[in-house]
Amino acid sequence: METLTPQEIVEQLDRYIVGQAAAKRSVAIAIRNRWRRQQLSAELRQEVSPKNILMIGSTGVGKTEIARRLAKLTGAPFIKVEATKYTEVGYYGRDVESMIRELLDNAIALVRTGERESVKLLAVERTNDRLVDLLSPKQVDYEFTATPTSPERTASSARSLPDSTDEAPAAGDSLSRTRAKMKRMLLAGELDERTVEITVEQKSTPVMMGGIGIEQMDMDFQGMLEKIMPTSRTKRLLKVSAARTVIFEQECDALLDDDKINSQAIALAENSGIIFIDELDKVIASDTKSTDVSRQGVQRDLLPIVEGTTVQTKQGYVKTDHILFIAAGAFHKHQPSELMPELQGRFPIRVELDDLTKEDFVRILTEPKNSLTRQYTALLETEGVQLEFTSDAIEELAVVANQVNQSTMNIGARRLYTILEHLLEDLSFEAPNMKLGKVTIDAAYVTEKLGSIAADEDLSKYIL
Repeated sequence: METLTPQEIVEQLDRYIVGQAAAKRSVAIAIRNRWRRQQLSAELRQEVSPKNILMIGSTGVGKTEIARRLAKLTGAPFIKVEATKYTEVGYYGRDVESMIRELLDNAIALVRTGERESVKLLAVERTNDRLVDLLSPKQVDYEFTATPTSPERTASSARSLPDSTDEAPAAGDSLSRTRAKMKRMLLAGELDERTVEITVEQKSTPVMMGGIGIEQMDMDFQGMLEKIMPTSRTKRLLKVSAARTVIFEQECDALLDDDKINSQAIALAENSGIIFIDELDKVIASDTKSTDVSRQGVQRDLLPIVEGTTVQTKQGYVKTDHILFIAAGAFHKHQPSELMPELQGRFPIRVELDDLTKEDFVRILTEPKNSLTRQYTALLETEGVQLEFTSDAIEELAVVANQVNQSTMNIGARRLYTILEHLLEDLSFEAPNMKLGKVTIDAAYVTEKLGSIAADEDLSKYIL
């Protein structure tokens, strides 16, 4: 999907996100540059670094959504992390390198999903064969060791035994017919309610004392622990319909090459990975030194990750030179210029996102493919309620959202979640029993439910 042109990427993002044209253009160019880099010679390709992006804007204006939709659109490994959850090396807490390990885990999941599709047909066939074996066990051939006897006794015994050469094929043919019939019934779903016994394996997870998690151990020590931890095997009685899923997973795992998946995932993470670092402004040191434990240190630890380094993981070494980093923050109390100069230099593209207006709220409620009005309409339709929002109701909701954002705390489009939830609270509660049919939400209904709350600033702080 990285072959999409910047215009096509922006068009796709417009289906879900309203406005913020500058931010969309920046990320679209960054993704296209990845494709352009792949067309270069191997020597020059290593010299081209990604142009990391710093998004500046209030909460709820679409920073995270742009990055998340972009990753989904391109099929790239993506993680969102909060800069505030990391601590400087030497303090208790998560180190910044754990974000690379999380990205690699995401990449492994993507590669494994693709590889599973390639072995799906064979895994289904092997699953059906195992289920037939459980439902109709194969005949056991017993081998007897003859006791040494005299030739005369052997000849006498041979004359007294019936000739069974004709009976063996007959028994084998009967078993084959039974198994074939069983397989036809299995594929037709006629045996789904039968019960079978299967063995389930589960690897024990090491738990360390003293609050130290396995992620914080040395990689070699992690691998050693995982190898020595015992595998528990339990027998479970399941219906065929449930056993099919468990056995299918086992067969897929048996057919997949973990080493191949890990190597492909490392390459995917290194060349296509996207890491979204939110709340970057919160790791800028303030004047109160007592609250600045390791903030400046987090910036120093982030620097080599963003600049390009090699991180050790259980699956191998991951280079971060060509991972795309998108950082974001509101930057209300601080400015991007207060970041470490070296870290500022690693985010050459700065994009300022606009605060949402009343007109933006109207578009957010109506235009996106997954708009809130469509979501609530679909949810209540499951209860037999046909919800319809009039244009004047949409307008009034936008007015209320904008008014509350201006008078209290500006939380952007997230304000619409609280407003719509409060607006439809009574209807959602009573819908299962009332069977209302078609319900029209107009401006009068919005004013009745929200007017008094929106007018009372003190009350709206807690309710809206």
